Amino acid sequence: MTDGNSIDDAVDDDAVDDAVADDAVDDAVADVVDDAVDDDVVGDAADDDAVDDDARPVDGRLRIVAFGVLPAVVVALGAGAGVLGWQESSEREVRAARIESVAVARDSTVAMLSYRAETVEQDLRSARDRLTGTFLNSFTDLIDTVVIPGAKEKQISSTARVSAVASVSATAKRAVALVFVDQVVTVGANAPDSGNPTGTASSVRITLDKVGDRWLVSGFDPV
Repeated sequence: MTDGNSIDDAVDDDAVDDAVADDAVDDAVADVVDDAVDDDVVGDAADDDAVDDDARPVDGRLRIVAFGVLPAVVVALGAGAGVLGWQESSEREVRAARIESVAVARDSTVAMLSYRAETVEQDLRSARDRLTGTFLNSFTDLIDTVVIPGAKEKQISSTARVSAVASVSATAKRAVALVFVDQVVTVGANAPDSGNPTGTASSVRITLDKVGDRWLVSGFDPV
């Protein structure tokens, strides 16, 4: 009987030992699992923080681009377009000034140098409408004191023809043209149909100013 009890006690002791061992293993496994889970959580949190840290500079750069660089670029593009538009407008004005001033220089030269003895006063006074400034005063004084009285007295007639004209310079308000003119002057009772015509060729530098919407001659200088 003693032997039988000893065996049973030994078996019971082994069972207890096995149970304790199993519990220890379970506890150890649980601790390892818990540690691993905690490490993963910490790792994930660290990764999230790293992502956030990486994202913040990117977000900051995007804000700088969105609120700083892009508006500046838009303003620069707008300013560039404005400058180009102004340049194009200015160039158009200059081209128009050249064309208009050349035509006025041609017509005004013919008007100032052409007259008939019978209508000299009317012809030359009408030409004054094409002039401006101090030159208008000088031309008026010349025709009133010299040309008109002389034409009436000696039956002088003059015919002018522009052979060529070129623009020297032009802005929206002032232009200079070079005019080449042929002039025929006839003296006699039946001029210009008879008498002894005298032809001359000359060149004149004409200055024109834009007054309102008209180009007027402000300078007439033989060259």
